[in-house]
Amino acid sequence: MTTVLAIKELERYTENVLVFPSFDMEVASQEVVALYSSMNVRHTLLSMMLGRLPISSGEIRVNGVVLAGNRKTFASTIGYLLLDEGEYDRLTVKENFKFYKDLYDSSWKIDEVLRHMKLEQKVNVRLAKLTPSERRRVQYARLLFQNPLLFVLEEPDQNVDNETKFVFQKMILMLCEQGKGVWVLTGNMETAISVTNRVYRLDEKGLKAFDVHEEEEVQVQNQNQTTPMTESSSNVTNLGEEEDDGDSTDGQQVLQLVRFEKIPTKMNEKIILFNPPEIDYVESNEGQTYLYVNGESYTTTFKINELEERLHSYGFFRCHRSYIVNLQKVREVITFTRNSYSLILEDRNKSSVPLSKTKMAELKEMMGMK
Repeated sequence: MTTVLAIKELERYTENVLVFPSFDMEVASQEVVALYSSMNVRHTLLSMMLGRLPISSGEIRVNGVVLAGNRKTFASTIGYLLLDEGEYDRLTVKENFKFYKDLYDSSWKIDEVLRHMKLEQKVNVRLAKLTPSERRRVQYARLLFQNPLLFVLEEPDQNVDNETKFVFQKMILMLCEQGKGVWVLTGNMETAISVTNRVYRLDEKGLKAFDVHEEEEVQVQNQNQTTPMTESSSNVTNLGEEEDDGDSTDGQQVLQLVRFEKIPTKMNEKIILFNPPEIDYVESNEGQTYLYVNGESYTTTFKINELEERLHSYGFFRCHRSYIVNLQKVREVITFTRNSYSLILEDRNKSSVPLSKTKMAELKEMMGMK
C-alpha cells in the first residue's frame, strides 16, 4: 500500500484560540480512516485542504506532493464530498450522470453506476423531484465518475435512509478494492465505525485513536484468554500440592489473573473500548446503562452497580442512584434549593449531572469541606 494522504505537524489557531494542536495522520491506498471531531475542526481542515485557509504550520501531502499554492493541480487527485454540495436540480439523474461521465472522461458505464447507486427506477427523474437520500446517492456517483486517488468525505451519510447508508458502505468497500484511499470527516461515531475500525478523535487536546474491534474478534479474544487461565488454574493446584518452589503460600501457588481495565461499549456490531479516565459520567435509564464520553453517549452491557465497583479506583463517585461521575471532570457544584444540587462538568456540552442530598454530604466529606 502507498500513502495517498500524509498530514505532518499540522496545527491551527483562530484568533489566538487553539482549534487543534500539531498532529500527524496518514491514509494509505486500500484504506479507510475516519476522523471524529467537532464541526469547527472539520470545517477548518476542509478549508485548509481546499485552499480557503492558509497552512501556516505543518504540511499536507497528497500522493507525495505538498498541497499548497494552486489547488487545480490536485483536481483529479482528490474527490471531495461536502455536506453542502452544489447540484444540477433541473437535470435528470441520467443527464447528471452523462455530464459527470463527460466531464471526467470516465470509463464507467452509466447503467452500471445507476445499479450501484440503486437509482435505476429514477433514471429520468429530475434531481429536484428526488428525496434527499436519493440526491445524496447522485453525489456518490459523481465521485465514482471522477475516480480520484483520495476521497475526502464530510458527513457522507448524514440524515439519509437505510438504503442509502447501505449503498454508501458498499461503495466504500468497492473503492478500497480499487486501491483508493478514503478519509471520512464526521461528528457521528456510528458513521465512523460503519466503514472502518481506524477511528481517531481530533480536538483541542490533540489526536487520539479509538480502540474499536469487531464483536466477533472481541469474543474470540475473550475465549482465548479464558481457556488458558482455566487450564493454568488446574495445573497450579496440582503443583502446589506436590511441592513448594518458594513462590507459594502454605503449599499453594497464588494465581494472579490479568485485570481488564477498559470499559466496552457496543455500536453497530462493533465494540469500542474506553479507558476509564476518558469517561465523563455514567447514566442508568430504564434498565439501560450509558457511558458519556466527550459529549457522546454509548451503551454498555454493564449495570450501574457493576460500573460503580469497576470505576471506583479511578476517582468515580456515585453521585445519584442513576449516575456515576468522574470527579476529575467536575468543574462546579451548583445548589438550586436546600435539597437540589447538580454537578457541572468540563466536557464539550458542559453537562449537568444531578447530585442527591445524601451524596452531597458524602462529597463534602471527601473534599474535606464542612
